[in-house]
Amino acid sequence: MRAKTWLYLLLGLTGLSLNARALPTEAYAPGTVYHAEQWRTLDLVFAAHPGTVNPFDLEFSATFTGPAGETLKVPGFFDGADHFVVRFTAPAPGKWSFQTNSSLAALDRRAGSLQATVPASGRHGPVVVDPANPRRLQYADGSKYYPISFEADWVFALDAESPTGTPRTEAFVDYLAKNGFNQLVLNVFAYDVQWPRAPQLDPQYDYGKPRVYPFGGTNATPDHSTLNVTFFQRLDRVIEVLDRHGIAAHLMIYVWNKNVNWPVSRSAEDNRYFDYVVKRYQGFPNLIWDISKEATGYGHNDKSYITERIDRLHALDSGRRLVTVHDYAYCSDFPAKVDFISIQNWQPELWHVMLEVRTKHPDKPILNIEHGGYEQGPYHVFTGAYLSASSCLERAYLSIFAGAYTTHYWQDAAWNVIIPDPTVLPVEQRPHYEYYRHLAALNERVDLSALEPAKGRANSAFCLSNEKDRFVYLIPDQTSAITINLPKEADKERVSTWFDPLTGVFSSAHDPAKRPTNTYFPPRPDQLWILIVETNRP
Repeated sequence: MRAKTWLYLLLGLTGLSLNARALPTEAYAPGTVYHAEQWRTLDLVFAAHPGTVNPFDLEFSATFTGPAGETLKVPGFFDGADHFVVRFTAPAPGKWSFQTNSSLAALDRRAGSLQATVPASGRHGPVVVDPANPRRLQYADGSKYYPISFEADWVFALDAESPTGTPRTEAFVDYLAKNGFNQLVLNVFAYDVQWPRAPQLDPQYDYGKPRVYPFGGTNATPDHSTLNVTFFQRLDRVIEVLDRHGIAAHLMIYVWNKNVNWPVSRSAEDNRYFDYVVKRYQGFPNLIWDISKEATGYGHNDKSYITERIDRLHALDSGRRLVTVHDYAYCSDFPAKVDFISIQNWQPELWHVMLEVRTKHPDKPILNIEHGGYEQGPYHVFTGAYLSASSCLERAYLSIFAGAYTTHYWQDAAWNVIIPDPTVLPVEQRPHYEYYRHLAALNERVDLSALEPAKGRANSAFCLSNEKDRFVYLIPDQTSAITINLPKEADKERVSTWFDPLTGVFSSAHDPAKRPTNTYFPPRPDQLWILIVETNRP
């Protein structure tokens, strides 16, 4: 590393003060008993001068022993100046003791203890796979988690140049949370898109070609031998804001088609970057790992590289957060390496495609991470196959009714263009995020993840059912009528309800049980509808 770069780091010019950190922070002092909440991150900061050693390559970790005798080896990381951090999130309440291990004497064999209290109301822990049903996700405390995802690759850049606050990030995340989104797909870093900008694009909303960079130097003239601590300190704030709003951070570590000047694959510089990201973010309880967006595309690497990255991640991740890869070719070939399957698919017969994927992987949750629908906004960014808000919504429901989860894109937030607060726009130009708030309400009403795709239950609609007393039908746009087919043991007393996915309104449906056929007529045939039929009701 260059001498002036070392001096820059060691003088602390890249570091935030302890008081300015986004997370609860404690400076290590022998004999101190620290206090933290279960499933809430605590940064323990150790002071040590690295001398002539590259501080990013120092061996540094802490082994925590929990109240039941369980142990967790938590990696530490360099945080600028003479600060080294162990980022710990207690997975259980009670007393935790720890001792550090380091190749640097000043960081070695530092011992202490921490008392973890029960979590506050509303904190449910990391997202995990439901041990009772490997197709479903839930929170660590057993409560329900039905992901409604949104992709916004450049969120890291919203406030990356602000040393004091995150106003744009706060506005953006708050608006998502209020509209039902509980998972955000984002990149650690992306530089620029490879397609032209809209001529009328307002520069204040263009976050392409950011002046921040995760390495030394700039994207144009990089110094891959070091990392930019300030960049990561400000990314910390983004993950924390998401956590505070109850949104999982689906963090893509790499992206190959956004003009990033990456180190050579498998080089020491590449490994240093990857390891640092894992060490720094493994402690966040809302973290979901994704190795790379479109991981095996663009000729950057092969599947063996992705497998190596996953193995490398598991060696460092004390929290064992979920791992996926934004690449169905990889997930399909190596399902045992991922916790859930991610698929990008634009096919018009999406329900059939997703059902085939689900059938092929019966023991994995499935996320349609990109279905080709990119809701249009005032600035055109990328031409997808489906641009209207209603067509994007129908794509989402087609995935859901095949038993998968879904992700939404708005063109003016998904990539380099981000309008953090859409309420500044005229009403007719705003995205229809509310459709996903209504989806969340539907899930609260019928518990979608408890239902399975059911063939043969309607002549012109898709069905999710428990095959007992709940049958939920997706009626595509331009469908004038559907005839349902219930099992004989269920076709008794029933309650039928219409749900309007565009307004979120539930209303009673005419019960045709006494008619010659079980035919239902949507209130209006010019839009998507949901019909809920509940049978054997008291």
